[in-house]
Amino acid sequence: MHQDRPLQRCSFCNRPQYDVHHLISGPGNVYICDECVVVCQEILEQEQVPVKPVQPLAGKRIPPPMEIYQKLNDYVVGQDHAKKVLSVAVYNHYKRTMARQELDDVELQKSNILLIGPTGCGKTLLAQTLAKILDVPFAMADATSLTEAGYVGEDVENVLLHLIQEGSGDLIRASKGIVYIDEIDKIARKSGDNPSITRDVSGEGVQQGLLRILEGTVANVPPQGGRKHPHQEFIQLDTTDILFICGGAFEGLDGITAERVGTQRTLGFIGDASKKNLEWTRAELLKHANSDDLLAYGLIPEFVGRLPVLVSVDPLDEDMLMRILTQPRNAIVKQFQKLLALDGVELVFAPDAIEETAREALRYHMGARGLRAIIEEALLDVMYEVPSRQDIKQVVIDARSIRERKRRSVSNGWTMEASPSEPTQAKAA
Repeated sequence: MHQDRPLQRCSFCNRPQYDVHHLISGPGNVYICDECVVVCQEILEQEQVPVKPVQPLAGKRIPPPMEIYQKLNDYVVGQDHAKKVLSVAVYNHYKRTMARQELDDVELQKSNILLIGPTGCGKTLLAQTLAKILDVPFAMADATSLTEAGYVGEDVENVLLHLIQEGSGDLIRASKGIVYIDEIDKIARKSGDNPSITRDVSGEGVQQGLLRILEGTVANVPPQGGRKHPHQEFIQLDTTDILFICGGAFEGLDGITAERVGTQRTLGFIGDASKKNLEWTRAELLKHANSDDLLAYGLIPEFVGRLPVLVSVDPLDEDMLMRILTQPRNAIVKQFQKLLALDGVELVFAPDAIEETAREALRYHMGARGLRAIIEEALLDVMYEVPSRQDIKQVVIDARSIRERKRRSVSNGWTMEASPSEPTQAKAA
């Protein structure tokens, strides 16, 4: 006796086979009709995130070193020697990447950069500005968060994931970017008479892990970040043309350099010499630092060899801090003046206020990074109260406002100097 076959239906819309043009079968007696396929395609097209078109670096003009130097002057105050060395190194790096097909007879090796200087002197700003000038993706990482593979912490390949994200997912564009690794001195190999018997997973192990990507390799980058595992799909990124810039304060390196060049007598007690002279003495010593000093500091030879361009960044003095406050295109004073101008209020900084801000940053050894913290604290009540008051058209900040910023406010620290018929001037005096 013949038994009828069961009627097949679409597993999505439940329509029978005779009511659709095509019914596609899948594993486990699952079916989908042609009309449901069209609907699914429309949903995918609507939810697809548009990718921002990016211009490949190959079609761009590489600015010559003098032009890079001039553009760095718009954002970075001082550091003339460092800007000149960086301009030449960056130009040569990207010239090498663009003209590779013309260099069949000569192989040019990449020249990664090591920046040495105290905190707050502009190392990160120099790297960020270079990426802005060249219009390439820029990623920044902290070496202290990296650990050797297999241990708790970030893998070194996670540094490249940030670069891919900055390049909008374009691997070609990301492969021409700039990576800045800060606090590189914190992964120096532990030294001393009593070395640890345990593995130095965040020191020498990280240096070993960075060797391949610094030199140039096809790295396996986890698409979601975090730790890698065997069954995970990876993004493959070629690091041959990525420029790596490493930076660190390298506290104590000046003593190693002084011992090598025989100027140890300049350190220690210098009688009545000022702290400023001591800082400049250390700066001069760092300018004479070489690969031997870095090896004595705790960096392994292979790691030092992959950072051939060594740049010493000068510590900031009072004059440079004052210029940082007022001169660059992104100067802190200009930023706050623009913010209050959007509320129709003019912000005026007296010359003595600029000087006092620079002295405060020097007093607390905060460098340029501390300038914004001082201005933010001094203007907290101004930014809080002024937008709600229609009677204030001008705010004047003087040195006393900076010195006593924790005890002064708009209500009890300002005096009204204009008549009621004139625009009101609020003065912090």
